[in-house]
Amino acid sequence: MVFGIFETLTFACLVLLLGFYIVKKVKFFRDYNIPEPVVGGFLTATLLYLIYYFFGLSFQFESSLQTAMMLIFFSSIGLSADFAKLKQGGKPLLLFIGVTGIFIFFQNLFGISIAKLIGLDPSYGLIAGSITLTGGHGTGAAWAENLTKTFHIEGAMELAMACATYGLVMGGIIGGPVANFLLKKKNIQPVTQSNGNDVLLETFENPISKRRMNVHNVIETLTMLAICVTVGQVLYETMKGSNFELPNFVWSLLIGVIIRNVLSRTTSYVVNDHAVDVLGNTGLYLFLTVALMSLQLWQLSGLASQVLIILLLQTGALILFVIFVTYRVMGKDYDAIVLSAGHCGFGLGATPTAIANMQAVTHRYGPSHKAFLIVPMVGAFFVDIINNVVIKLYVAFLSM
Repeated sequence: MVFGIFETLTFACLVLLLGFYIVKKVKFFRDYNIPEPVVGGFLTATLLYLIYYFFGLSFQFESSLQTAMMLIFFSSIGLSADFAKLKQGGKPLLLFIGVTGIFIFFQNLFGISIAKLIGLDPSYGLIAGSITLTGGHGTGAAWAENLTKTFHIEGAMELAMACATYGLVMGGIIGGPVANFLLKKKNIQPVTQSNGNDVLLETFENPISKRRMNVHNVIETLTMLAICVTVGQVLYETMKGSNFELPNFVWSLLIGVIIRNVLSRTTSYVVNDHAVDVLGNTGLYLFLTVALMSLQLWQLSGLASQVLIILLLQTGALILFVIFVTYRVMGKDYDAIVLSAGHCGFGLGATPTAIANMQAVTHRYGPSHKAFLIVPMVGAFFVDIINNVVIKLYVAFLSM
């Protein structure tokens, strides 16, 4: 059964609403920060698999909607990146970017090495590396098509979604225990009471620059997103096959960064961060929902146990890296512990998981302004740039 773009949009919205309802009702999904699109999408994919298994009926959804939503989401990340904030981060920000970049490189090398040891094609180790663990569902889905064409992997999308979901759950599980271990083992004495002035935390969750949304500023924001997508696609087609070839979503993100920072430095116009956030997350949610409900789960048979070994070892590797590298490089103090908890979040899951990890620590031990300044900027912007550059290098190396 083939669904057109309008039928796909309708079905995706219904599946997404189902995901919202389930997460609201099931405490497990709330506690471990499982996104609504993942819950609704995987449930729908499972039901469609059962229909296929018992009745031989398959469903095909319009992929152009998925692509468009992905590009809107990455464009919104670019439009959210105001370089004026970077001066506040200073040296710790640069150090954390460096630590993150080193781990991304190591995460892929480790995944490829383990895949070879257990007899899998090295490209599977790349999927179970920074593509899905640091990159999450968005980057995993975005690279799946490229890996399918380059390495002829069957079920790359399904595998990427499964790995990213594992990372999202595990990234939220290990952050608190790692922080507690560091607090006790290193004898760090955290602040036990908040002083009530958690300005940076409040700013991240509810941006001061947030303006009331109306039709006018929504249209302005939608126009900027459309420019990012259009120009990004033109650059993608122009650079294809050259040394500057990058995935189309990276180009859209970069155009967003340019637009945001040119406007902030040359005009008095203020980008409506609330509108960017709402439209960007709408794109993300619909993108993930369409990607997940389109999964053909029967293609994963025979791979689950071997890939799970890689994922479990990747989890152990991140824990060791955070304890022996991230914590030490970032200063071996309370802020470093909170940053380490955040690194556990987006090293396996996503930036929202990192924020949830840090909140779990700071709600008990007191605020960490440095961590809540650095992690959102690195996790929401720099990680995507570094990760995609590193992935491109590894893909080129494996395809030689």
